[in-house]
Formats: sequence, structure tokens, C-alpha cells
Amino acid sequence: MSASAFPLLDTIASPADLRGLDRRALGQLARELREFIVESVAKTGGHLSSNLGTVELTIALHHVFQTPDDRIVWDVGHQTYAHKILTGRREGMATLRQFGGIAGFPRREESPYDTFGTAHSSTSISAALGMALASRLNGEKRHAVAVIGDGAMTAGMAFEALNNAGTTDARLLVVLNDNDMSISENVGALNNYLARLLSGSIYTAARKAGERVLRAVPPALELARRAEEHVKGMVTPGTLFEEFGFNYIGPIDGHDIDVLVTTLKNIRKLDGPQFLHVVTRKGKGLSAAEDDPILYHGVSKFDPAVGIVAKPAAKPTYTQVFGDWLCDMAARDRRLVGITPAMREGSGLVRFSQEYPDRYFDVGIAEQHAVTVAAGMACEGIKPVVAIYSTFLQRGYDQLIHDVCIQNLPVVFALDRSGLVGADGPTHHGAYDLSFMRCLPNMTVMAPADENECRQMLYTAFTLDTPTAVRYPRGAGPGVAPVAAMTALPVGKGEIRRRGSRVAILAFGSMVQPALEAAETLDATVANMRFVKPIDDALVAELATTHDLIVTIEENAVQGGAGSAVAESLAAGRHAVQLLQLGLPDQFVEHGDTAILLDLCGLNAAGITRAVQARLHR
Repeated sequence: MSASAFPLLDTIASPADLRGLDRRALGQLARELREFIVESVAKTGGHLSSNLGTVELTIALHHVFQTPDDRIVWDVGHQTYAHKILTGRREGMATLRQFGGIAGFPRREESPYDTFGTAHSSTSISAALGMALASRLNGEKRHAVAVIGDGAMTAGMAFEALNNAGTTDARLLVVLNDNDMSISENVGALNNYLARLLSGSIYTAARKAGERVLRAVPPALELARRAEEHVKGMVTPGTLFEEFGFNYIGPIDGHDIDVLVTTLKNIRKLDGPQFLHVVTRKGKGLSAAEDDPILYHGVSKFDPAVGIVAKPAAKPTYTQVFGDWLCDMAARDRRLVGITPAMREGSGLVRFSQEYPDRYFDVGIAEQHAVTVAAGMACEGIKPVVAIYSTFLQRGYDQLIHDVCIQNLPVVFALDRSGLVGADGPTHHGAYDLSFMRCLPNMTVMAPADENECRQMLYTAFTLDTPTAVRYPRGAGPGVAPVAAMTALPVGKGEIRRRGSRVAILAFGSMVQPALEAAETLDATVANMRFVKPIDDALVAELATTHDLIVTIEENAVQGGAGSAVAESLAAGRHAVQLLQLGLPDQFVEHGDTAILLDLCGLNAAGITRAVQARLHR
């Protein structure tokens, strides 16, 4: 029998085993763990760069803290593969992000070590603070740790949590995983030494003793406090976090496991809110990922020996259609600007950012701000296009209502990843946008049936002087080539794609194609409704008076969605016709291959056919 490639990792079934290791063995464990992650993700696909960057940090946290009694909350959570492997889910990595397998993000129901479900960013400090405060209320002395990336720190919610936490005496540690830079000279021996010093018991005791002595002389105490801040501020960027009420430590090398362990052990002895600044490198240990961490951020299956080889797409994705339209429209109209909350690549804005850098605005992971800054621009005659995932617009919903719709401002929302998105699961499915947008006054909502219709709808939205949204799915459509010319569609008007008898299927967006396939078996009429709001009342009335059964189908929650708009139209017209509403069920849809999920939800041709035949034969 050949020797295992991971002799030390093989001995780790839980963090308890990890805590039993001699510190000198942790470096070898990190090397084995990093190699295992590369081999595993190469077979399944998933997030890679971020996970390679947090190997040593993950080992150090579980080595020092008594998890799961001590709580660790991982922000976003796409960097938790090492955490999953060390907490008893190594075998499960073969099923990562697959239907029935383990999730790509922390989930409370999956493991007691996943203390909080995270997949959207910037929630960790709030959640960990809540846990720390609850621990105190319950008379417990456990620690709460929030691990947050530098990108997630751009969100207002993170600073709201810092502002609140600094006024408490909670046993909270915030670890800033800063991977925006490589480890430079100033994050070397001097800063590692200072981190040990600033987190150590001697420094802490001396500071407290000094405070007691100087408290009797308030001006001297204030002078000493400011002097300490000045000295720490000269060698660390921690003054801001000190002002929030945290004891700032760092920055330290996030790949030096000895420094990490020493510093965390010191911090564990301290009371009150602590802030540890750790500098890591995305893609650490895999040269290709280090050189291009964006390419290796989320990967499909690949050969580690060869790396990722780009393959030309058979047909353009909706994201590419949007990106091309945005550039074409920008050439026509100088008022156009593109706004994204830190999703340039995912939303198709790379070309636009290069060709129109002065009109491209990446506002960071700050969806609320993205919506309101667009509203401010619209007030001044600019025509903003906000490129945002459906699931992330949920985070800016109040701004959508209060800042855009109430003021009836001409902001275009390009909603990518609407509907089921596959392996990322329930946190990323765009399952609710039709429901939460169509209830808003002044809003126009469109859903394209194909790539060309997407381009024309984006143009239509841009020509309107009111809030508009075009929602489209992840990936490619049916393969209809976009026409270079741009034509405004008549607002609120659908079209008949197929004439049949008895059954009329009113399909929205991505459901038009499976509806057409099902109609061949059912001999049904198929309408491409195009607009969710305003709904085509005339077309609904026509089909209701000429068919026995109206079927609505959408890749959105049934409750309050496009089918509900049709039901309201039928009720207003007093049409006595049977209605069958198909869409996503009243439950959170799990992660897995999109085709599998659509089949489970009955939103493919076979599912539509079964549902209609069952209704007809009742």
C-alpha cells in the first residue's frame, strides 16, 4: 500500500485533534491542507483563490480557540473550505456544491462548527457581536470571532456593527483578512513583533496600570491616550478601529502560522473588543492563482498541472449581452454611466470599465449605496445603469423604494442571476425579484425570452424616464443572436409565440423556451409576456376568453410574482377561467445543477406538461 499524500491531515477528524498537535507540526498541516484543497476543487469546481489564502488563519483559529464552544463567523463564507475539511467534512468535499452534497458556504444545519449561515457579505461582525452579547447574558465565557475580508469591510453594515461593538465589553474578536495586497516589507518582522507586543499581557497590564494612575489627572490621561494612538498610528493603520473602541493589533503575516498562533493566544486572554489585522495572499501556494486570483476565484473542474484553459463559449451569455449593450449605448449617449457593487467581472462590466473609465463606478460591496448614488446621479440628468445580481438588490430594497421609486427617477437596474443559479444555492438564487419589484409604483419590470430580446429590453429601459428593471438568468439563453440595431419595445405588450387550443401558457422570461417545448405535447397557446409590470391586460383578456385554462409560469416565487399579476388582471376583468400558477415553491431551493433544480421544481418542459395534464384531468 502506498503512503498517504496527506499523512498529517489524515489524523485530523476534528479541531480537537488539531489542538493536540505540536505547534511545530502546523506548518506541515498547512501545506497538506492547501494541496488537498487544490486537488479537491479541481475535481468539483468551486471557490479557490480565497480558500488558498486562508489556510494558515483557519488552522490557527481552530488551534487556539475551543471551537465549536467558541464561535467563529466567516464573512461571505466562500473561504471556508479549510474550515469544512478540519471540522469533519473532508470526505464531503467530493460532493461540494452538488445536489445533495455539502454547501459551498457555512450552513448551521450542516455542522455545529458552522455557527452562522453566511453567503452575502458584511454580516459577520453583527452576528458575532450578537453571539458575544448573548454569551454574557447567559453567564457564559465563550469567545466570538468574526473573520471579515477587506472587500466586505466596504459595506456600511460592517461599520454599523463596529460602532455598536466598540461601546460594549463583549468578548469579540474581529479578524480583518486583508488580501488586497501582497505581503510587503512593512508586514514583516517589525510588525509581527509589534503585534506580539500589543497583544501581550505585559503591554496590556502596563496600559491598564497607567490608566489607573492617570485617571486622577484627566488632562494627563487624555494626553497619554493621544500619545499612544499617535505612536500606534505611525506604525499601524489601526487608529480608525481604535476610535471605534477596539484594541487594534497588526498587521501581521497571515501565512506565518507561528505568529498567528502566538498573537491569537495573547488576544484570547484579553477582555473587550479586539481587532486583528491579518494580511494574506489570494491563491497562496498555487502560482497560477496567485498571478490571477480573479480567474481562480470561482472555477469549474480543471487539471491542476495545466491550469484553467479558457474555452470559447458556444453562444454569448446574458451577462455578455448586457456588457456589449452597455458599451454600445454609452457610445450613443454620453449621459450613461455604469454602476456596480464590486461585481465588475460577474456583471459583465470589464469592457465598459476599460473603454469608459470615467463613466464606470465600482462602489465596493455596498448595495444600498449603489442604488442611492444612482438616484443622486439621476437627479442631475445622468442616466445610471446599475448592474447587480438579483440576490444582492435585496440588500438595497429600502433605497429602491425610498430613493428611486418614490422620486420616480430614471435608474435602470440590470438584474443578473435572476431565477435559479445552481451551485451557490438558496442564498444566491434570484427567486424573489419579480415579487418585490412589481409591487412598487412607478417601476417597469421586464423579463427577456432570449438574448436579442434582452438587448432590446435594455434599450427600452434606457429610453424610459422612470425606474426600470430587466431581469435575466445566469448563463446563456436559447441561442438567439443579438441584433446590433436597438429597437424600443411597446411598453406593457406581450406577443403570441404559438397558437393552440384549450390551454394558454403565459410564460415570463426564461420560461418561454420550456413552455414552447411543452406546448408541442399539449397543443397549447404560448404567450411571451415580456412585461411583468405593466402586465398586458388586453392579451390576458383575449386568452382568457378563448381558452379553458390559463397557465402562468415564471422562474420566481409564485407568491406575489408574475402569475399573481395575471391573477389580478383576470380578477379585474371578471374573467371566469381556470388558472394554474407555476413557479418556484414556497421553500428555499437547495444548491445543485440548475437542470436538476428546475426539474425538481417542475419548471422544465416535462414538469409543465405533467402539471397541465394533471389539472385538465381533475
